[in-house]
Amino acid sequence: MTTLSRRHDFVLIFDVANGNPNGDPDAGNLPRLDPETSHGLVSDVSLKRKIRNYVELARTGEAGHHIYVQEGAILNEKHRQAYTALRGETSGKKEAKLNPRDDAEARELRDWMCRNFFDVRTFGAVMSTGINCGQVKGPVQMTFANSVEPILPVEISITRMAATNEAEQKKRAEGAEDGDTRTDNRTMGRKHIVPYGLYVAHGFISAKFAERTGFSEADLELLFEALTNMFEHDRSAARGEMTTRRLIVFRHENALGNAPAHKLFDRVTIGRNVDGEFRALDDRGLGNHAPARKFSDYVVQIDRDGLPDGVEVLDLV
Repeated sequence: MTTLSRRHDFVLIFDVANGNPNGDPDAGNLPRLDPETSHGLVSDVSLKRKIRNYVELARTGEAGHHIYVQEGAILNEKHRQAYTALRGETSGKKEAKLNPRDDAEARELRDWMCRNFFDVRTFGAVMSTGINCGQVKGPVQMTFANSVEPILPVEISITRMAATNEAEQKKRAEGAEDGDTRTDNRTMGRKHIVPYGLYVAHGFISAKFAERTGFSEADLELLFEALTNMFEHDRSAARGEMTTRRLIVFRHENALGNAPAHKLFDRVTIGRNVDGEFRALDDRGLGNHAPARKFSDYVVQIDRDGLPDGVEVLDLV
């Protein structure tokens, strides 16, 4: 496969409707938000998890597309696979700890992990826990996603109609007979949603680091495929309607790039759709309009005029 030779930067725009895009375990699973601005947040770890899950579904069992960081996986056992592949069975019993014999073997172990695991080749990994396969920095890095406007998390009360055991069922039945509606009101629970939020994340793909991990042009295509479709296979009661709305890629003509990423990202602006016209989000006149509840309430603009030499824009979604 051809190793990636050109730098890429991208803007991922996605939305959520009546769901929790990324619960905060430090805040009772409330949607993550910036406490100073009330803008919503989705962590880079959450987005990478969805990419991994998509690749695992789309390329199940394919050589070179295994996933290193999986739910419930034992990472050291995957490290052991690398040693077994390079050294063969070193003893009749499992060794508690293995380390590279020299720098050459350390490179071979890292290269084996990169060849076999898509997420190691893409995002990098620290693989020195117990059984040491070293560490590698991946060519693909992503930021937290931020909502373009403040969000208002809503707490919803829910009930469970089924009883968990016979004693609970008997208590409910007795309470209903006695007219005690409190015991017949079922078990109460709560969930948190964002009625609507539009989020933006930035991504960076280094061709120079791709040389070290073997991240290829085919891997790049798969990454963009995952970014486009990852929410389609991540449905749940908490994330029923999350959608990739735009994927805007700035492709450079060489490995080091032809312009700073932040200047390219500034060319993508999002405003409100007010009677068919673009209205900047910081315009005070927006106070007279209803809160956004769908993607068509926004307008995404890309400034294509005067692009730096050697940079092209790919509007993939």
